[in-house]
Amino acid sequence: MLADVVRYLVCPVCGADLELADRRLVCPGGHAFDVARQGYANLLPGNARPGTADTPEMVRARDEFLTAGHFAVLADRLAWSVSRASPSVVLDAGAGTGHYLSRILDRAPDAVGLALDISKHAARRAAKAHPRCGAVVADLWRPFPLRDGVADIVVNVFAPRNATEFHRVLRDDGLLLTVTPSPRHLGTLVEPLGLLSIDKHKTERMDTALSGYFKLDSRQELETETVLTHGEVITLVGMGPSAHHVPPEQLRERLEKLPEPLTAPLSFVLSSYRRLE
Repeated sequence: MLADVVRYLVCPVCGADLELADRRLVCPGGHAFDVARQGYANLLPGNARPGTADTPEMVRARDEFLTAGHFAVLADRLAWSVSRASPSVVLDAGAGTGHYLSRILDRAPDAVGLALDISKHAARRAAKAHPRCGAVVADLWRPFPLRDGVADIVVNVFAPRNATEFHRVLRDDGLLLTVTPSPRHLGTLVEPLGLLSIDKHKTERMDTALSGYFKLDSRQELETETVLTHGEVITLVGMGPSAHHVPPEQLRERLEKLPEPLTAPLSFVLSSYRRLE
């Protein structure tokens, strides 16, 4: 699939167009980037340090948890929201394993997808997530290795938000869809397991960060719940930022004090923004 999205990519060093040649992406300036055998391209410039990238363990946990369908309500709602716009190009900025982008492309049969993520371990899975998905390793805090105005829709699910770049790569009538957790998300697990809590002002801070580039078009909250075994809770914690704060042994000790299975609330905020001129 990478060959079909090369025309949207640019060199992260000089900004020139890229061409695919002998399993490498090359630009007229002589910069070259390898295409991995798994099908993704690494377009991180040489001085980039993917220190915040998801580890193989985190990617494995995310793939296992999402594939089990625990966040299916969110994936289906997001795919429905995107499909209403009948897009041609969908950019998932911070795509992870490509789970959400794959669901979107299933509902948008005329679209191709671009998955950007700083983790090469995630990009390996995203490259195979869907026949119409191309995966690229890139840092969301740097200029995206994409041409101006290539995307009809940018999707951003639990990932960093670069308002300047979102605005640049979207077409004039482009749409930005973000998904963030609300303070109620996994609320019954936070205190007993010592997980990171959600900032109650997270949505307001996001609106402020995007202002000047986007205006809020619509917002909806998805409230549901899921039933988890202790093993599934361990997988859930392992795929997110709490994995860095709660040692596995400590997590298991805390879980032993709780019933099994557990019912956990899921609470997502889906926001739609219109691009400002």
